[in-house]
Amino acid sequence: MIEEGKKAPTFKLSDQNGKVHSLKDYLGKKVVLYFYPKDNTPGCTTEACSFRDEFPTFKKNNTVILGVSADPVKSHKNFSDKFGLPFPLLSDVSKEMIENYGVWKEKSMYGKKYEGIERTTVIIDEMGAVKKIFSKVKVKEHTEEVLKALK
Repeated sequence: MIEEGKKAPTFKLSDQNGKVHSLKDYLGKKVVLYFYPKDNTPGCTTEACSFRDEFPTFKKNNTVILGVSADPVKSHKNFSDKFGLPFPLLSDVSKEMIENYGVWKEKSMYGKKYEGIERTTVIIDEMGAVKKIFSKVKVKEHTEEVLKALK
């Protein structure tokens, strides 16, 4: 499990275009790492489009946005193209990074238990340390919360 103030776990994952990203690529920049359950679902689409709409503000603040789910690269490509997302969506089909960040959890819907990503956002500072963790994110107004935390 990650903790605020501790070094963020490293990763090496492909985005929707097949480009490989690792945390060390972003040293010197702030990173908003948002974990979401599934491409093209209502909450995940709302969250992605909110980050898209505020993308210029994040960019001005020397901040990179990276979305992460267990969906495959092709699914990310379709999702990104459909909604014009200007940031990478990282594919972690092995769930290694998702588990390293502690966001793969037992969930419950309509009385059924299942495993999946708990919607979580992690802000990582310019030195690679975890600055803030937002657990069990509610997508409405979340982008504004993240922008406030970056100040």
